[in-house]
Amino acid sequence: MSAERFTVAVVGAGAVGATMAYAMLVRGSARRVVLHDINAEKVRAEVLDLAHGAMFVPEAQVDGSDDVEVCRGADVVVVTAGAKQKPGQTRMDLAETTVDLMKKILPAVQNVAPEAIYVMVTNPVDVVTYASLKITDLPPHRIFGSGTVLDSSRLRWLVSEACDVAVANVHAYMAGEHGDTEVPLWSSAAIGGVPLLEWEKQTGRLGAVRREAIADRVVNAAYEVISGKGATNYAVGLAGARIVESIRRDERRVLPISTLLQDWHGITDVCMSVPTLVGAGGAGQRLLVPVDEDELARLQASAEAIRGQARRLGF
Repeated sequence: MSAERFTVAVVGAGAVGATMAYAMLVRGSARRVVLHDINAEKVRAEVLDLAHGAMFVPEAQVDGSDDVEVCRGADVVVVTAGAKQKPGQTRMDLAETTVDLMKKILPAVQNVAPEAIYVMVTNPVDVVTYASLKITDLPPHRIFGSGTVLDSSRLRWLVSEACDVAVANVHAYMAGEHGDTEVPLWSSAAIGGVPLLEWEKQTGRLGAVRREAIADRVVNAAYEVISGKGATNYAVGLAGARIVESIRRDERRVLPISTLLQDWHGITDVCMSVPTLVGAGGAGQRLLVPVDEDELARLQASAEAIRGQARRLGF
């Protein structure tokens, strides 16, 4: 994996895929970004629009095609293709259609990018990631979902607003499903090194009622955005770029990606998000962060919801 020719292939040139390519080009996340989509006219237009801004971003090459060959030799493949979530739909509603699509897409891409690390972004990401593990037979460290990286950013932003502190000084994670059963890990959260629950005692700004309201806003954030503009794309594009950068630079950054868990606080054989080291090899150590009894019970319920959907789809 050479930094000088680091290539990221984005499969799916819809709102999320195109924005993710844009975010990576602006941030300098890759030396070459390629877009692949079955809609030849759409993908060509997106590539042209991105390429026309080449002088304003770090040096990089951008290509695209409806031919999967464009993904050949990619270091990272980011899969955004899938059924589009409509107003009123849950992410789980998309499962069957999207998993059927993965059965067609992944073997073809894997054939031209056999050594890549695969980052699944399409929803429902936890079920899709678990199914994709079975479809590709890749090792779990090389195929994982974007999980609750975006949800955790939403959580930290809301906490920073409530406490009037910089978002960079908030450390808190959403875990479990990227969806309706996700869980805020309040017991391990901190602001500037001060445990979040202790911060509440000192300032009175983040009591139980306020925390519950924040968690509810995180869970429903996507529905709110989709209702207003039809899709979420900017923040998820940035989240995807951040994951890619941690792989490219071997940062070993702690990110709550969706990976196959084996005895994480007793939770096994399910893909869901927990804080995980992400580096050049992909998904590394899953951190056994402390959780209280309520958080553990909710995480177990979240795992059951994901596992149940995967079983209904035959995985």
